[in-house]
Amino acid sequence: MPLTSPASRRKVHTRRVTCEGFRRDDGHLDIEGHITDVKTYEVPNSFRDGIPAGEPIHDMSIRLTVDDELTILAVEAITDAGPFAICPDITVNFQRLKGIRIGPGWRKKVLSALGGAEGCTHLVELLWTMATTAYQTLYGESARKRRETGEEEPKRTGRPPLLNSCHAFGESSPVVKDIWPEFYKDPT
Repeated sequence: MPLTSPASRRKVHTRRVTCEGFRRDDGHLDIEGHITDVKTYEVPNSFRDGIPAGEPIHDMSIRLTVDDELTILAVEAITDAGPFAICPDITVNFQRLKGIRIGPGWRKKVLSALGGAEGCTHLVELLWTMATTAYQTLYGESARKRRETGEEEPKRTGRPPLLNSCHAFGESSPVVKDIWPEFYKDPT
């Protein structure tokens, strides 16, 4: 269902975020993220002698190469467009992500390595969506391979990691009652 019809308005800003996951021939995963910010009007900017309407203020990309445990093996961060000459200089700091695992504590580890003046707000924000893309890439592909080969779902032990992570996986939801009945809690 689409959003309702909006009030009369004019577009001012567009942010586009694209994240993609790839299985490499060497078995690792590449997770790529790209972010652009574009205004519908010229932005005064002394470094770029003004930024024309429709031209990206920000145009940035990251590639994370991860293993099947989602540990970061390699990082490439690029700033093709930024509002200041020094913006691309910080991309080298993203090498600090090597060895960090996408999983519990991810945000805290990223902010410890790249927070504030040690990073770039836009590239760091991109990492949040890229983490979700990494999970979707790894676990979606694993499920697909199991279906193709007829392999059984691995036996889960303990509390499902997705339990209470969203409305659908809330411990009192019909979804949990159906797929993890042992963890279902009756809301009454």
